Amino acid sequence: MTDVFSRLIGQSVTADALRHHARHPVHAYLFLGPSGAGVHEAMTAFAAALQCPDHGCATCAVCVRVLEGADPDVQRIERAGLAWRIDEIREAERVARRRPLGEGHQVVILEDVELTVSGASPSAPALLKSLEEPPARTVFLLGAAELPEALETVTSRCLLVRLAAPRDADIEERLRAEGVSADAAHAAAGAALGSLERARVLADDPALAARLDWWRGVPDRLTGTPAAASALAREVGVILDEAMAPLDRSLAEAAAREREEASQFGVRAANRRELEAQARREQRRFRTEELTLGLSTMTAVYRERLARELEASRDGDGRADSRVAATLRRLDALLEAQRRLATTLDEGLLLHDLLFTLSDF
Repeated sequence: MTDVFSRLIGQSVTADALRHHARHPVHAYLFLGPSGAGVHEAMTAFAAALQCPDHGCATCAVCVRVLEGADPDVQRIERAGLAWRIDEIREAERVARRRPLGEGHQVVILEDVELTVSGASPSAPALLKSLEEPPARTVFLLGAAELPEALETVTSRCLLVRLAAPRDADIEERLRAEGVSADAAHAAAGAALGSLERARVLADDPALAARLDWWRGVPDRLTGTPAAASALAREVGVILDEAMAPLDRSLAEAAAREREEASQFGVRAANRRELEAQARREQRRFRTEELTLGLSTMTAVYRERLARELEASRDGDGRADSRVAATLRRLDALLEAQRRLATTLDEGLLLHDLLFTLSDF
């Protein structure tokens, strides 16, 4: 079956359930899945299915409008900081009270709702209030990577949709079907962190292999001096900037197509502010994913070292035990850095802290 849910890789059972709910929706859904599971894509596809007269055909004007972020009745509410503020949740409630302009629903989308329970003034109580008595034609779509205990009352007001990250093989197969070469598809799928959209960008990135080699070489360049760690932190910033180039090209091409199609068919182009906000979201997400890939690549290098050091310890190398302990501390530092990615806007500070910590052991 080809429809909006065909975009979701490795989610066949979930897609079947969403097809049913597109016809018989409840007032709120919570899409739960790790990075790469396609939470953003699943919510967008479901929003299209809710608005579409045929419940998600993927080809009608309504579906295309939603998928391109141009439907006035599908509103993504953005947060400005690390955590959701109460006034931002109240803005979502205000939007939810609108009467839909079309024949479908008023769809309100909020991502990363686990961040409503953090910050100086947690906004989860305000979100809960919004979910308790929404208008009949309003549907909330919430996204989260995890469910903190403090979010349980919000979760209880929603239908939970669990998503799993697709396998690399599934992504590789889809890329091959789209005409990507075997080598490029294999490399992109392995670095995509379970995201098809990311894989499509990476498939057009000739620098991917060199970038992964750079990350694999970082542990050997940490000589224990602050100067080496500081120099590497600056290089990471340059590497991440360069990694954004294929995505920036893709976004520019999409914006140009939007303008051309609007001119050709005499329809209103998507609001420039909406397009810019969508581009910033994608850039922020892609950059975070790229840094996650780099940290994961370094983690793999240290795990390989740990295996060798454990083997040396078993063979009676008296110094191996101290090396094992040091490598375990480095792995802990990398894990903590990956946790911090979701809660920091200061990428440079995170990288300096991590690389100086790795140098100390």
